[in-house]
Amino acid sequence: MKILYHHRIRSKDGQYVHIEELVDALQKAGHEVHMVGPRAVETEGFGSESRSLNLLKHHLPKFLYETMEFCYCFYDYVLLSRAIRRFQPDCIYERYNLFLPSGVWASKRFDLPLLLEVNAPLLDERDKYHGISLKKLAAWTERKAWCGADYVLPVTRVLADMVKRTGVTEDRIAVIPNGINLDRFDGAPEPEAQKSRLGLQGKTVLGFVGFMREWHGLDKLLQALQETDESVHLLLVGDGPARALIERSAAELGVAHRVTITGVINRESVRDYIAAFDVALQPDVVRYASPLKLFEYLAMGRAIVAPATPNIQEILEDGDNAVLFDVDSAEQFKDAVKRVCSDAALRARLGEAARRTIEQRGLTWTGNAQRVTQLFETLVHGQYAVNVSQ
Repeated sequence: MKILYHHRIRSKDGQYVHIEELVDALQKAGHEVHMVGPRAVETEGFGSESRSLNLLKHHLPKFLYETMEFCYCFYDYVLLSRAIRRFQPDCIYERYNLFLPSGVWASKRFDLPLLLEVNAPLLDERDKYHGISLKKLAAWTERKAWCGADYVLPVTRVLADMVKRTGVTEDRIAVIPNGINLDRFDGAPEPEAQKSRLGLQGKTVLGFVGFMREWHGLDKLLQALQETDESVHLLLVGDGPARALIERSAAELGVAHRVTITGVINRESVRDYIAAFDVALQPDVVRYASPLKLFEYLAMGRAIVAPATPNIQEILEDGDNAVLFDVDSAEQFKDAVKRVCSDAALRARLGEAARRTIEQRGLTWTGNAQRVTQLFETLVHGQYAVNVSQ
């Protein structure tokens, strides 16, 4: 099958991981994939963002920046049209973005099936955190994309319910969560050896991977660390805008000597750092998200502590493959951390169940590629698929 992959991302982060891994899995399955999207992202280093875009965001009035975003879709439509005529795809796979109805336009113009992957309700998200000036136009583009696709692929059931409220019917929704490339996580170093390399020998390591933002709940993690034994060490793998606040809070709480922050690391090194974790942490979560780090923790067989939110409970079960806590209770979080830190047998049992979860539920990019292919095949044959959702 010839698949045209359409996106508009300009930052090399978790979004890029999702694109790269799914495309790789599709190609390994024998499909030919052609990309249409900003080429600048291909030359960026991992963890980087487009400097030019950041400058425009900070210095232009919102309405002008949003107008430019929308105007891009006309240029993008031309790129798509040229690619379709040249590549002659069987179908289009698109990663949804706001102010981008060009994928739907192209699919209708050239009569091609369109699958739309939705990772976030970007209208609500941007309006909440940054504000939107052209709100009616943004809402129109979101509805146009969601309702115009043949299938919408939200990453969680929670997000699927939000998609349904815009008028997309249940039979056109297939929930496909993020996944993992198990090949990247084979051959990980032994935990004690990796701890020694990091100067953490003899420690019980609490670990977190990701771009550090305030909503990650890392402040309550420091408070939990303060109430654990001195042998417990916190390893934060990554960087981000909340780093300075974390370092300041750690100093104020007297635990700075028990906290290590790696800064930005190569994507290939993530596996090795997780190998040093005894407990993998998801202190908080966006309520509709499918966090990539969660699947990395599962693949590495770590004992996980995570919030008992509906989206997390789509993957994790308290007492089976994780210890879950009420996200609104700082005390429950502290108790969960202390409990898992103090019980090696519990950590071992949770870790074994975590790894099995990936295998039993097929939470891999290969599995996702198979689901995507099945959906395209049903569209080519003129009927909607059944039971492709997780």
